[in-house]
Amino acid sequence: MMDDMSDVTEESRPEETLTIARLGARGDGISEDGLPVPGALPGERVRVRRGDRVGTLVAVEEASPERIAPFCPYFAACGGCAVQHLAPTLYAEWKRGIVAGALAQARIETDLRPLVDARGTGRRRITLHVREIEGRAEAGLMAARSHALVPIDHCPITVPGLHRAPAVAQALAAPLGHGRKPLDVAATATVTGLDIDIRGHGKVSEGVRGVLTRLAGELDLARLSIHGDVVVERRPPEVGEGPARRVPPPGGFLQATQAGEAALTALVLEALDEGKAKVRRVADLFCGSGPFALALAAGGREVHAVEGEAASITALTRAYRAGAGFARITPEARDLFRRPLLGPELDVLDAVVFDPPRAGAEAQVRRIAESKVPLVVGVACDPGTFARDAATLIAGGYRLERVTLVDQFAWSAHVELVGVFRKEAKAAGRTLRRPR
Repeated sequence: MMDDMSDVTEESRPEETLTIARLGARGDGISEDGLPVPGALPGERVRVRRGDRVGTLVAVEEASPERIAPFCPYFAACGGCAVQHLAPTLYAEWKRGIVAGALAQARIETDLRPLVDARGTGRRRITLHVREIEGRAEAGLMAARSHALVPIDHCPITVPGLHRAPAVAQALAAPLGHGRKPLDVAATATVTGLDIDIRGHGKVSEGVRGVLTRLAGELDLARLSIHGDVVVERRPPEVGEGPARRVPPPGGFLQATQAGEAALTALVLEALDEGKAKVRRVADLFCGSGPFALALAAGGREVHAVEGEAASITALTRAYRAGAGFARITPEARDLFRRPLLGPELDVLDAVVFDPPRAGAEAQVRRIAESKVPLVVGVACDPGTFARDAATLIAGGYRLERVTLVDQFAWSAHVELVGVFRKEAKAAGRTLRRPR
């Protein structure tokens, strides 16, 4: 009878010693023969068990001088952070290398500015997963490369206001089945308290809504919703500072840290303030609930703010109307992936700011590249799609003056960036060439 190879477990595989050559884009150490080893650093000799696609670190035989002690007790178990064991200098070089590699692949050369620390007091939002484990609801985060839940007491990289979020998620799971049906609980720390949006359950009965309303009071939540449907709003969950203070929709997009939002806004304003030409009319595309639009209007600029999610436009409109001293903002709910702004709408503008989701802004960027807009500021959370969109703008006659890296997703492989593009005078109005 043939052996059943399915009985071979990771623990039964032989150990081998490897030398780590470099740090990969996900934060894994990459061995000389190309095997990713999470937790290993360049220059180290490590003992591993080789898996099909990734190696499991058993021991570090020769440690890198860049290795430091991680501060989180869940590090290496939880899949949220990749490089808490990495010293600051190599950490900054690694993040810079992620962006530099994406630009190089697109054959783009530019001034790559140093990494801006935007961790602030911690992340203001977290999505927890609630599952039934041994008959009780447990709240936590997923293990790396796995659907296994890692229950946590709190996440140390979040703001203090979110430290009680796992206990809140467990309490709210009780009337929803104690996690027997998997739940995702998005928690946001706001100026007025926790904003919770539960996903995965579907519609609930009026009786369950009543129990959840009572729990929201006992837990002192600002707002509680299910799939964006508000169960109770005890206080408007306000976010932002100064003129950009607003109430985003339940589960709506929000920059990960308040410091990150402030840093990105400052870089956008800096780009629009420099140069001889006065920037008076700006489009803020993929504007979300409007942090850039509100800051721009507070500075006296007219803003056309466009976002595909109608609820976010409603939030922006309310913040605009409640404020004072703003220049004119014209909000528009519009799917820019299907209906991008066209030449006649763009050519009357002095500048365009765009901040799309991870997929980038391919359709809209092609229209911008064909336009006469003199200044474009691109904000991105994915270096690969940013490089693709930048190549389109460059082919249309824009020059990428600089890219600044913003680190609000600390200890992860994610990095935000802001690119400043200016239209070459001789290129205005010429036909766009497709980037190679």
